[in-house]
Amino acid sequence: MSPPAKVAPPKVAGTEECWATLDGHRLRYLRAGAGPPLLLLHGLLGYSFSWRFNFAALGRLATLYAPDLLGMGFSDRPPLDYGLRASAQRVLRFLDELGIGQADVLGTSHGGAVALRLAALAAERGAPRVRRLLLVAPVNPWSPIKNPLVPFLRTPLGRFCLRRLGPRLAVLNDFVLRRLYGSISRLAPGTLAGYHAAARLPYTADYVYAILDAWSADLAELERELPRLRSLPSLLLWGNRDRAVSLRSAERLRACFQRARLVVLPGVGHLPYEEVPEEFNRVIADFLAAPSGEIPAPPSRVG
Repeated sequence: MSPPAKVAPPKVAGTEECWATLDGHRLRYLRAGAGPPLLLLHGLLGYSFSWRFNFAALGRLATLYAPDLLGMGFSDRPPLDYGLRASAQRVLRFLDELGIGQADVLGTSHGGAVALRLAALAAERGAPRVRRLLLVAPVNPWSPIKNPLVPFLRTPLGRFCLRRLGPRLAVLNDFVLRRLYGSISRLAPGTLAGYHAAARLPYTADYVYAILDAWSADLAELERELPRLRSLPSLLLWGNRDRAVSLRSAERLRACFQRARLVVLPGVGHLPYEEVPEEFNRVIADFLAAPSGEIPAPPSRVG
């Protein structure tokens, strides 16, 4: 299932649009920068567009690969298993397709959970595919669903309503996006239109439901797998006004790692890479610039 050709993805300055074939399906990704590989994994209703304010700054330190994961964005949307393990396996095959043996991995929200599962899967196989983890408010076993809309969407009535929305799903996406900002005044022009472009495509609801159906089992499995990551250098980044993934879960997650830094951005919501991109880029760049295995001290302007 491919997105209709007449719907064009928004242009992102300084990036190259590329395509890979994964299990017979076309996967779109953006590439930018130069240096060691850094893989960027978007959240549940995001896609490569989510990183538009980060490519230029982070591309000075790394070669960035930002896929539209299968099922979302402008990649194909086949009926697949979209659970965390299956998604992580596909990301590993994506790295294989590009000839990338090892990479730093930056994941946000649901993409952060995929990043955790990816690192655990690689460790399970004895392959050091992930050098460092950079996690932005990742969904984790201790993060209750705080948005009341999500439990509703898991009910039969919620499914019916979402499917009836069809192409008008972008309206619901507007409501969700606005709540994800700590301050709506920071919503940049073009943001809603960029997310609309992907949300209005067919089969978006199917992708969301496939993830929600596996949610509880996925997080239980992830909790069992986290001990494999104990020695992995990691950065945890949260906004203290995050309404989607509770900041309270951050300490529980940090305790799973021997070498992890938690940075909290005051007044910021769930999408710091969009809401305060300069501050976000500075924190990520400091972490990437540190010698491998070292965890830099947090910048003075953040908690």
